[in-house]
Amino acid sequence: MTRLTAAVRALVTTLAALLAVSAASATATATSEPKAPKDFVALRSVDRTILQEMRYFTPHNFVGERIDGYREPLCILTRPAAEALHKAQRQLLPQGYSLKVYDCYRPQRAVDHFVRWAKDLEDQRMKGEFYPNVDKTRLFEDGYIAEKSGHSRGSTMDLTIVKLPAKPTRPYVPGEPLVPCFAPQGERFPDNSVDMGTGYDCFDTLSHTLDPRIQGEQRANRLLLKDTLEGLGFVNLAEEWWHFTFKPEAYPDTYFDFPVSAKSLVTSY
Repeated sequence: MTRLTAAVRALVTTLAALLAVSAASATATATSEPKAPKDFVALRSVDRTILQEMRYFTPHNFVGERIDGYREPLCILTRPAAEALHKAQRQLLPQGYSLKVYDCYRPQRAVDHFVRWAKDLEDQRMKGEFYPNVDKTRLFEDGYIAEKSGHSRGSTMDLTIVKLPAKPTRPYVPGEPLVPCFAPQGERFPDNSVDMGTGYDCFDTLSHTLDPRIQGEQRANRLLLKDTLEGLGFVNLAEEWWHFTFKPEAYPDTYFDFPVSAKSLVTSY
C-alpha cells in the first residue's frame, strides 16, 4: 500500500466517523423533543365547532413574528379544560354565538421568546397596535410580560365570542399600517369577534375585564363570556378580558415545553 493510498483511506475513515456522529446527534435531537402527558388533547378532538385563530402561529401579535414552539395553528389543552370549553360552547350556540380561541397551551420556549423580545428595546415594530400608550421598558413591571405563564400548565386559554354565522377575517400583512388596539371596532384590525372594547392582547388598562370605561354592548359582551365560563369552573384574569383558567388545574405547578403540534400528543385527532 502506498503512503498516498493509506492517507486517502484514513481521510475517508475520519469523514465516515464524523458523519456517523452527526447523524447520531440529529437522531438524538429528534427523539429528545418533549411530549405532552397523555391527558393533553387537541381541542378539535373534543369540540370541532369552536373556532380557532391561533395568533402566535402568525406574525399578527405583539412581537410581529411567529412565536417559538408553535409548529401548527392548534389549540392544545388538558382534557378537563377542553371538555369544560365544550360545555360552554353548548350553552352559547343556541344563543347564536360561538367561542373562538386565540391561544391555549403555550410552551415555555414561547414564553422565553416573549422575554427576549421584551428586553430588546429597539424592537418596537408592533407598538402602534398592541401597546401604543405603554413604554416598552415597563412591560415586566406592569405585568404584561413574565418569565412564566399559566398557559404552559395546559388549563389556561385566551378566547372571545363570535356572532354566528362567523364572518371571514382577512390575514394580517406584515408592514401594513397599525391601528391602536383600543380604537373603535370599525377602525382597528378586523376581527370577527363581538365588540369587546379592545382587540386581543391589547396592553392597556382598557383590557381590564371590568374597567368602568367599558359600558353598553361592549360590557355586555365581556360579561357574557365571563359569566358563561365562570359558571363552568373557569377563573378570569381581571387584567385581561380574554384570559381564563379552568380550575382545579391538572398541573398547577408544572410548566411544559413540548411544541404546539399534533406530534406532541399521545392521541391524534
